[in-house]
Amino acid sequence: MERVPKITLVGAGGMSFGPAMVNDVVHTERLRGARLVLHDLDAERLDRAYRFAVKLNAAVGAPIVVDRSSDPGAALEGADFVISSAEFRRFPSWRQDYEVPRAHGSTQINGENGGPGAVFHSLRSIHNTLGICRSVERYCPDAFFINLSNPMSRVTLAINRATSVRNVGMCHEMPMGVNRLCRRIRVRRGDVEAKASGINHFTFFTEFRNTRTGEDLLPRIRSYFDGRLHDYSPRTQRIARALDRTLVGAGLVEFNYSPLVAKMVREYGLVPCSVDSHIGEYVPFAMDVAEWMPTPLDFHEPISTVAERAAAWAATTKVPLPLQAVGHSDEEVVPIIAAMWADTPTRIMAVNVPNRGYLPDVADGAIVEVGATVDGDGIHPDEMPPLGEPLAGWIGTQVELMDMIFDAAVQGDPDLAFRALREDPNSPADEAACRAMFDELRSLQEDLLPF
Repeated sequence: MERVPKITLVGAGGMSFGPAMVNDVVHTERLRGARLVLHDLDAERLDRAYRFAVKLNAAVGAPIVVDRSSDPGAALEGADFVISSAEFRRFPSWRQDYEVPRAHGSTQINGENGGPGAVFHSLRSIHNTLGICRSVERYCPDAFFINLSNPMSRVTLAINRATSVRNVGMCHEMPMGVNRLCRRIRVRRGDVEAKASGINHFTFFTEFRNTRTGEDLLPRIRSYFDGRLHDYSPRTQRIARALDRTLVGAGLVEFNYSPLVAKMVREYGLVPCSVDSHIGEYVPFAMDVAEWMPTPLDFHEPISTVAERAAAWAATTKVPLPLQAVGHSDEEVVPIIAAMWADTPTRIMAVNVPNRGYLPDVADGAIVEVGATVDGDGIHPDEMPPLGEPLAGWIGTQVELMDMIFDAAVQGDPDLAFRALREDPNSPADEAACRAMFDELRSLQEDLLPF
């Protein structure tokens, strides 16, 4: 019999990626017959994810085998691919990461992937993910590991420097950015081919082309952001603030209220893949571009709660659901697995990998985000043009922070972690304020930190 792949999904109970990964595996012909093992330490969430996965698999004719285990050894033994999106106390900790630094004078916009709060998110996530990688090294050392956990660049750096696990970091920001901009300039998504480069959540388009007409669409995108709609007058900001009070309105604000994106386009000619709440984590002026900026967590936390409830209902309801009509998502994780398993060359819009000359003005070994071709021999990243200033300088600052945070995490060094927090562009100038926020966050999250 022809061997089929074993794919283990670690953190399967999470809503950010779990359902999409299951959906994409069952809708991928090249993975027919695969064994998909769901793994989570939370038994209740694992059971819910398993019931949903079984129902989805059955709806399309059961092309794969779905299994589950809360035991890491059983879940990982003999796996060919491991997808990891595990995180403990995600939203309570994120709330602390955001609110504590802000209370001490930080100008951070989000606290998830950049800013002083993200130093603690990084420490927690690196500590947790390296533990998962140790299990991979023990139970399936030849497996290919796909990291979905944030802060993407910092966690992926730790995997590459501290383990022997073959890996890549994956994020959906670039595909989402292509879709969003196609809607803005009213171009059919299927006609667009795009390339981008940078670091995760701080990646910028270098190409955006209409393959049918040959038109370079970047000038049209820049013209769109030059329009009066993006002047963000006091009236526009009042409307956005009012919308932000409801869940649906907050979603509209998160993906459409873009004073920082407009500034990047207008002042620097840079077209970001991401929205304000992501790119704003890496520059010190995100909160200065408008009189009012939303709190992204106030959208992401309740939408996650809604998704949890919807998944729980879908997993148990006897109401017939048209699950067979759900097509492949825009996530590029499962296409990587299919390309490697079937040795079918496939273009991937964005991978997070150690820089080996792919971005010539970024430090060698730093984790960069570029496009790639994937086949049976692995991932072959694109060689991209230099970023140029000021982008290379902004990214250079983040690369230095990545190095410090990695060393702090693996050495269990709180002094080095404090230095990283102190040197973040969104930390307050006052060292005493930085020390106060560091000590408060350390006290709140002590059980999840590597020191």
